[in-house]
Amino acid sequence: MPTRTDIPTRRPRRPAFRPLAAATAGAALLALAACGTGEEEIPYVERPAESIYTEAFNAMEDDNYSLASDLFDEVERQHPYSQWATRAQLMSAYAHYEATRYDDAIVALDRFIQLHPGNKDVDYAYYLKALSYYERISDVERDQRMTEQALQSLREVVNRFPDSEYARDASMKIDLTLDQLAGKHMEIGRWYLRQGHYNAAINRFHTVIQDYQTTTHAPEALHRLTEAYLSLGLQREAQQAAAVLGYNYPGSPWYVDSYAILVDEGVRPREDQGFIEDALDWIF
Repeated sequence: MPTRTDIPTRRPRRPAFRPLAAATAGAALLALAACGTGEEEIPYVERPAESIYTEAFNAMEDDNYSLASDLFDEVERQHPYSQWATRAQLMSAYAHYEATRYDDAIVALDRFIQLHPGNKDVDYAYYLKALSYYERISDVERDQRMTEQALQSLREVVNRFPDSEYARDASMKIDLTLDQLAGKHMEIGRWYLRQGHYNAAINRFHTVIQDYQTTTHAPEALHRLTEAYLSLGLQREAQQAAAVLGYNYPGSPWYVDSYAILVDEGVRPREDQGFIEDALDWIF
């Protein structure tokens, strides 16, 4: 059964928004000075947008993502209508992502997408948002709401930007995410099967066959259906599940097991074409 550690990840390419020229970092944005018995905030000193951006970029290079995101936000605060502000919005989101502050990254990315739907880098924003969900996919023993959000966001990348450089990686991650969701249904179905709740188990295994038939879990789901139907005394349904398994995965060890349990129960496996066609119509 695949777990989160089986899912490969790829570090997203950083947005190519390098400063045009190096600038010396200015004074700290926020200074505190003693004033009487308390502290007084000294007002921000306005600086050129490129200067703040460069300082933020240097912080990013030093892996100081918290400082980097604050400085990128400062670019927009001081120069909201500059070209640097738009770049800084996306870089701030990237800094949050690198710091594993995924919720903050998603908030920033949603804002960027809303403000700049036609920006040339909006495909990257959608992709980074999808990764902010994907990186938090848990193993199949846990709740899969994050997996479902990742799947939805990854599909949005592929559907909106099929020719984007990010679509291929998103497609690969969609397959892995579907496998993860199927694995969750299989885990629950196996538990029901062990407990003797055969109808509940059958519902889970049918879900895998109908909604996740391209995943690695499909052969086992057909085998478990064979088991569950035999346990209920539904021999024809067990034969049908095994027939579909043999037709689609003839070399699978799961088919060998299904064939064996049918024989053990004195049920003749069916492999004739007409029966298989009926079984395919029934199960799908």
